Amino acid sequence: MDTLSYKTISVNKETAQKEWVVIDATDQVVGRLCSKVAKLIRGKYKPSFTPHVDCGDNVIIINAAKVVFTGKKETDKLYTRYTGYPGGQRFNTPEQLRKRPNGVDKMIRHAVKGMLPKGRLGRRLIDNLYVFEGTEHNMQAQKPKAIDINQYK
Repeated sequence: MDTLSYKTISVNKETAQKEWVVIDATDQVVGRLCSKVAKLIRGKYKPSFTPHVDCGDNVIIINAAKVVFTGKKETDKLYTRYTGYPGGQRFNTPEQLRKRPNGVDKMIRHAVKGMLPKGRLGRRLIDNLYVFEGTEHNMQAQKPKAIDINQYK
């Protein structure tokens, strides 16, 4: 029994090894990209994954304005929001959201948020996502490494 350890490793906030990664979203399908991003943020690709702890990576998405939808979703899909007033339900298509400031950011965050756990952990995890519409980002100080998202399942 000296060579093997049969203890289950449980990561906590102090021992989690979080990294910074950059993903290029050029010509990526929104849903497929966001499901992989949600797994990265959650930490599911790591061997030390612990379900109740934020042990995932911080993800920076660049070229988010170049994401695509399959089929006719660009014009037919509806995003619903509510102003808080009676009769204040508003609907937008992805085509309309792209024209608004931070519209692409809202589309990607909406998709990723739906794939994260509901509750306190999910609300903390969504803060590990940074979306930039162009190629420039202001996170160089964290020394992120660029990864190819197509290598992940």
